Amino acid sequence: MSSIWLLLPILLPILCGAASKLVHFRKKWARELFLMLPITAVSVLVWVLILHRPEEGLMLFRFTRNLSITLRLDGFGAFFAAIVATLWPIATIYAFEYMRHEERTDSFFLFYTMTYGITLGITFAGNLLTLYFFYELLTLVTVPLVMFPMTRDAVYSARKYLYFSLGGTALAFIGLVFIIVYGGGDAFLPGGVLGLTVGRERTLMQVVYLLAFCGFGVKAALFPTHSWLPGAAVAPTPVTALLHAVAVVKSGVFAIARMTYFSFGPTLIAGSWAQYAALSIALFTILYGSSIAARERHFKRRLAWSTVSNLSYIVFGFLLLTPEGLGAGMMHMLFHAFMKITLFYCAGAVLHQMGREHVADLDGLGRRMTVTFVCYTVSALALTGIPPLSGFYSKFLLGSAGIAGGSVMGVIGLAVLLASALLTAIYALQPAIHAFLPQNQAPLPSVGVRDPNWYMLFPIVATTLVTVLLGVCSDEIFAIISRIAAACFGGAL
Repeated sequence: MSSIWLLLPILLPILCGAASKLVHFRKKWARELFLMLPITAVSVLVWVLILHRPEEGLMLFRFTRNLSITLRLDGFGAFFAAIVATLWPIATIYAFEYMRHEERTDSFFLFYTMTYGITLGITFAGNLLTLYFFYELLTLVTVPLVMFPMTRDAVYSARKYLYFSLGGTALAFIGLVFIIVYGGGDAFLPGGVLGLTVGRERTLMQVVYLLAFCGFGVKAALFPTHSWLPGAAVAPTPVTALLHAVAVVKSGVFAIARMTYFSFGPTLIAGSWAQYAALSIALFTILYGSSIAARERHFKRRLAWSTVSNLSYIVFGFLLLTPEGLGAGMMHMLFHAFMKITLFYCAGAVLHQMGREHVADLDGLGRRMTVTFVCYTVSALALTGIPPLSGFYSKFLLGSAGIAGGSVMGVIGLAVLLASALLTAIYALQPAIHAFLPQNQAPLPSVGVRDPNWYMLFPIVATTLVTVLLGVCSDEIFAIISRIAAACFGGAL
């Protein structure tokens, strides 16, 4: 398949998002159809590209001999693209109903749709400069989405997200410069472009790696720059669902993996103080995020703190710098996307139908919003790691990879994962207990308490079923992911 097709999935959502703002639609369904058709077409095209990956890259612009904006789809990029392309159309259907009675929806869907194309730009990036370019654009198009309610809290949260992101990209830029200077270019190469070639500058490059890790780690919500993510829960639920499951935070962990395995290289970092420092940050974030989530009483913010924790599960796997660890991290990256987007969908359904935002206010809702809370419970059990659901498999692989590495940090990582699993059971299952086993016996209103319509219910049920299916097919999925992980170390895919 020609590499020119790599450009269309990026451009089409950006152009259609901009056009939806310029064209006047008499009916909301007309705008929805105008947006849904190209979004679906892009997802189909992305899957065709994944199944028939172009062998060559597509250079869009060359600055110097070793510096260009280039698109390329390798196995690791195809893995992330598959998650994005699968979830985005489903999330858009949910967003249509959730935002139906809101004002300024033309502005909302402008940035919402453009975000799809820019996220795909990150997945298709053929070098570090291209990744950095789309990474910056992702910040610019998602800030208005966080700010959309235009309340004081929303504006404050959007500004925090912007400032933190700009600080993070400044640190990431340092890594980009050093990769270009010492690596002879910024192209992604399995195993990295540095390896053992840096000689006396080895310690310096490890310092630069840690700086770049912290920079990209802002969007991955690593401590201490994590606080923007719970704050962003003020955004409409379709935004927070994509922020936490697909677009922003997953782009953060994807960028960390790209930089680690395709730029600096695991050989440079493995066994060094930089690896241990980065692992320490990730493990602390896991425990810290889980602890705060267990105390949080606001439903969406509780899920946001859960995301802070679970993102670092993925980063922990990546930082083990072994094929087993990378594969385990990728498994949790995939499984978490479906588990977490379902949980946010359910929280959004409660807010949309009842206007209730706190866990204590969920008492008895399971009897009226039965489908919503059955789906929530299944996904919460999966997130906790109850077998045979998908979360159990990915967490088991992460713990096994930590032990197999034979390092002290791997053993500490296993202990942290076990402690976090206990905390996850507390914060994830408590809303389900309130919904089905109410502590407050106050009667619910006789009318109006019911599951949302199919626009919102279809995405909830669909992602729940996929969560269950992923657990059933875990062995087959891991076989594919293991081949991708091996290729990231320089093996053949």
